[in-house]
Amino acid sequence: MRRARQKKTKRPSRVRSRTPGSSRPSPVVQVAAGLIVREGHYLIARRRADTHLGGLWEFPGGKRERGETLEDCLQRELREELGVDVSSPIHFRVIRHDYPGKTVELHFFRCAISRGEARALDCEEVRWVMPAELTSYEFPPADRPLIEALQAL
Repeated sequence: MRRARQKKTKRPSRVRSRTPGSSRPSPVVQVAAGLIVREGHYLIARRRADTHLGGLWEFPGGKRERGETLEDCLQRELREELGVDVSSPIHFRVIRHDYPGKTVELHFFRCAISRGEARALDCEEVRWVMPAELTSYEFPPADRPLIEALQAL
């Protein structure tokens, strides 16, 4: 008897990025990040200098806490960092990147602000930038494949 084929659903694309020299398994940190779009501009935030990868730019978000969905994590982090709520986040892409001592799995969600105005509450500053401008800012290595994908859209 043949098994019925299950219909495949479209999944967010995954990209694996590895820092040279890392070879052994490390703890995986799951992160939810927002690709917040307004009038063709993306919102980016500069990390505080006293944090891991301090001073670099990022798509705002943060680490998932135990028992939290990625969508709940995104909402919480954006409220804490920027003072905004976002509507209906759509899973866009997953990037897994190995840093020395840990692996980060970044879950990027396309979304728009539904309430509030973005302000730097738990980051150095925020900016709205066009996709072509993203390469003018210094991002962590894990974000590079995403920036290339956004510029190709």
